[in-house]
Amino acid sequence: MNTKTAAVEQIKVLKNKLNAAIESRASLEEDLSNQTTLLTQFISKLSHVSKGINLELDNRLAQLRILLTKSAPISDVEKKITEITKLLQQHSAANEQKITILHQQFNSAGKNLQKVNGLPDNLRRKLRVLLKETESTKDSLAMYIPLLSQLLDFYDFTLKSKETPKEGLLAAFQQNKNTESKTNNVNEKIIEKISARLNKLQLSSHHTKELLALNKKLIQDKSNDDVLQHFIEIFDVIVDDLKSERDSAKTFLTTLNETLNTVQNAVNKTLATCQESQESHDKINDRLQNQLNDMSGTVEQALSLDKIKVDISDKLQTIASTLEEKTKLEQDNQKSLLAQLDNMAEKVKNLEEQSQVFEKKLAEQQQRSMQDALTKLSNRAAFDDYFSQSMVRYHHKPFDLALIVMDIDDFKNINDNYGHTAGDKTLQVIASTIRKSVGKNAFVARYGGEEFVLIYTDIKKTALVKELNTLNKNVAKLPFKFKNNKVSITLSMGVTHIKPDDNIHIAFERADEAMYKAKAQGKNQVIYLQ
Repeated sequence: MNTKTAAVEQIKVLKNKLNAAIESRASLEEDLSNQTTLLTQFISKLSHVSKGINLELDNRLAQLRILLTKSAPISDVEKKITEITKLLQQHSAANEQKITILHQQFNSAGKNLQKVNGLPDNLRRKLRVLLKETESTKDSLAMYIPLLSQLLDFYDFTLKSKETPKEGLLAAFQQNKNTESKTNNVNEKIIEKISARLNKLQLSSHHTKELLALNKKLIQDKSNDDVLQHFIEIFDVIVDDLKSERDSAKTFLTTLNETLNTVQNAVNKTLATCQESQESHDKINDRLQNQLNDMSGTVEQALSLDKIKVDISDKLQTIASTLEEKTKLEQDNQKSLLAQLDNMAEKVKNLEEQSQVFEKKLAEQQQRSMQDALTKLSNRAAFDDYFSQSMVRYHHKPFDLALIVMDIDDFKNINDNYGHTAGDKTLQVIASTIRKSVGKNAFVARYGGEEFVLIYTDIKKTALVKELNTLNKNVAKLPFKFKNNKVSITLSMGVTHIKPDDNIHIAFERADEAMYKAKAQGKNQVIYLQ
């Protein structure tokens, strides 16, 4: 009876534990369900917030929401999350690229605005502070919104004033918008800017001549129809040049691939021949070994000396024949191997010659990309690269490093009064004069339009200013004559030496400021700012 009672008590205890476990499991399931619901709602809201960023991403997020709503298997959810993660990574990379482009455009627009003549000092200071704040790239596109708003306010103020930004696309666009539908004539400001951009294109020599000829027609013609026709012709020239470069590269790569395949096949064939040769040698060596063993056995088993002589003589003849066969095989294999090696050497030589031709072409193309097509000086890209490297060397080990920004005085009058052909010729002559007048330690580049930049190394202030004044005099003496009118052309120059706390932007802004001071103080002079 006692045993029965104990059993009943144990069953009762186990039943209570089971009920407690069931209740605990139900509670856990309820908590898990609530957490899953909360997570599902969060993911759904988050996906709705990101809607519109990317169509494919929207579709994947919508599919994820459906899977979560239907309580789909975890494997399906994981698969969808993997796809979304990959799309988010791609979007992140694209977003970083957009931020970089926006950063460059923002700083370029700000620098163009700095070149406005007569810009109020208060606004110029605010603009300088704004550009200093944006020296480094921001983390998101949204962070540029207040900065862009501030920059647009500056542009709005400038557009309402009499002066317009030098090479300011926004001003040209505003002018074009105001005159739209009122005349059939094209906006000359825009054409000038497009022409300047075309001059910076680096094409092959043949297509460059065509492009320059079309560029002159583009500047001379005034009707929309003619300009549009020239645009089409210009695009055709650019496309032809790109196609020519692509075909050239394709031909080289195809030839390179074929040559490499030929060399690879020759190597494989040589290896196969060597293997066959080794196998033949092994067989002959085995025969020789067997023949020697056979001769040894003959000596041991011989009954008389005469019998030994006869048997050994026969065996030696057989061995001699086998050795001759081996020698011939080695000679044939050696000739075959030498022939294959000569063939491979010829293929490799041809490949090296083709590579040298292509490398030379790439070097020429790179040189063109760093050269101004009109003046044959280094272009802005070359200047940026050279100046950056010079600043790195300066900060590593300081030395005398000077930056000069120069601008042709009243260059717009030459284009307006005598045409852009005269303007182009003026730029070419002045560029040549600058190159001949400055020292060997000076890097010269066309920065854009009528602006030139120089970088000097290892020269003090006094000697530098003296050399630049001499350059100014040489330019002023140039015998320019347009339409039977003698024209005197001068330069305004801003000069500065790099200081330890300078970066590229601060140094250039200081030299640029000095150049504008030279303009304001009467032009045709050199202003040095420390």
